[in-house]
Amino acid sequence: MAERYAVYYSPEKDSGLARFGNRWLGRCPETGELFVQPGLPSLPGLDPGSLTGEPRRYGFHATLVPPFSLRAGLGPDALMEQAARFAAFRKPFDLGPLSVREIGSFVAMVPSSRNGVTDLAADCVRAFHPLRAEPSLAEMERRRAKGLTPAQERNLLRWGYPYVFDEFRFHLTLTDSIADSRLRRKLVKGLAGISATVRKAAHPVRELCIFHQEDEAAPFRLVRRIPFTG
Repeated sequence: MAERYAVYYSPEKDSGLARFGNRWLGRCPETGELFVQPGLPSLPGLDPGSLTGEPRRYGFHATLVPPFSLRAGLGPDALMEQAARFAAFRKPFDLGPLSVREIGSFVAMVPSSRNGVTDLAADCVRAFHPLRAEPSLAEMERRRAKGLTPAQERNLLRWGYPYVFDEFRFHLTLTDSIADSRLRRKLVKGLAGISATVRKAAHPVRELCIFHQEDEAAPFRLVRRIPFTG
């Protein structure tokens, strides 16, 4: 797999939310620092590392534009320039309080309101789509293997990803996919308890975060924060 980029929301550096998410997942995507992951008092003996492998590799974030390879002939400068043009017309806003919930088979933080963030994600998909290389047939089939609705299939064909626009739900992933529903419910309760203070704080959205993955085996790294100046 070629190198990939993604456009994400990532909590502001050194914020309470960033510190919580990075330590829970065990890695800071901006510095590469690794952490000993905290346990949950309500689940003694639980190894968080065994439940967080995928989100740890991607870094603590919420997706705005899912990972993509650049079109042939384009380099990272074209991506950064497009991001700067886009951010020049955006105004900051606040997510409001966050809650911990099950989303399908994994656990995530979600905002109390989708106002602002839904429009941001939709505008990002449209703005960055011209830079995206066409997904491979293998990538398309991997998406389809999870089972797609007709609307999601149309999104996949048009935009290269099923979960955009009406199918989009902003979330900060906290776990891998977990088949055990009882364990998921316990994790929701435990994670809500240890994150209560940071979830209630202000969570400003005032920058785009560009993430980069060197190859399929590499973790994603946060390589540029581009502030909104609209």
